[in-house]
Amino acid sequence: MANLVYKRVSTDQQSTDRQNLVLDEAGIKEPVVFEEEAGTSSRLHPLQRPKFGTLLEYARPGDTVHVSEMFRLVRGTVHILDVLDVLHRDHLALRIHDGAFSGMDLTARHPRTGELLSTVKFMVQTLAAAGELQRDLQRELTYNGLRAAAAKGNKGGRRPAVPAAKVDDMRTAYLESRSIAALAREHGVSRGAVRTAVADLLPEHVAANKSAPAPEAPVTLDMPGKVADFLRATELDDAERVSLAYGQAVRRGAGYTLRVTATPAVHRQLLDRCQPLDGTAAIPAQRKACREYENRVNALGAHTRS
Repeated sequence: MANLVYKRVSTDQQSTDRQNLVLDEAGIKEPVVFEEEAGTSSRLHPLQRPKFGTLLEYARPGDTVHVSEMFRLVRGTVHILDVLDVLHRDHLALRIHDGAFSGMDLTARHPRTGELLSTVKFMVQTLAAAGELQRDLQRELTYNGLRAAAAKGNKGGRRPAVPAAKVDDMRTAYLESRSIAALAREHGVSRGAVRTAVADLLPEHVAANKSAPAPEAPVTLDMPGKVADFLRATELDDAERVSLAYGQAVRRGAGYTLRVTATPAVHRQLLDRCQPLDGTAAIPAQRKACREYENRVNALGAHTRS
């Protein structure tokens, strides 16, 4: 006889940690786990949920279905009775390990008629109705609380995410050692929004991605002004555009040099972008400027352009 464990969470922001704790404490032997995709709503009838359907196909007469709480499986009285009918049809037992339904034999039937015992049906309907009442009261209290907060001028809901136009500035500031808390205050967003914007730059991400090469340290190179002018009129990616935007212009006679700080990889990308300046269509001054920048990039040594 198999022990079939069913798990579900209503949103992708939730985890099954609490369910795991209850089920682990139950000491279920050799459990076969069926877990719905995160965000599977309780409003969806259990018999229409993919993983519960898979569980029923897998089950054999005499198996037991284990759930941490009844409301992980069903939402209201109609759902409960429908599920109990199917479990009885397939000769499956149901065990709830926490909450008001724990310890009850919910699949008990009359020995002669085969119908769900009236006492069981009464308890199921009563407890399910009480659960629905509790959820309705919670929703009403939440709504009233939001109205009271709005009356005081407090806006509910999530704090705004980082505007797309500000992401580059935020990432650059983070690389310059600005803290996540300071960036959240400066931009008026939550710390979580900041962490999302700089997720691939966080220490834990770098540590987890051990197969990736170590990040290159930024280096400063002087880019001839004619190269910088050409690149500004070229379509660039975010890292290239930010590097140029934060470059420091140094006047040299009638022209200038742009002092650009970027990783060697970004410098090589910028050099690739200005290759048209090394062709016959460019004027001699542009070809000379491109070669100067190329020599400086190649002098970085350990890395070569692919």
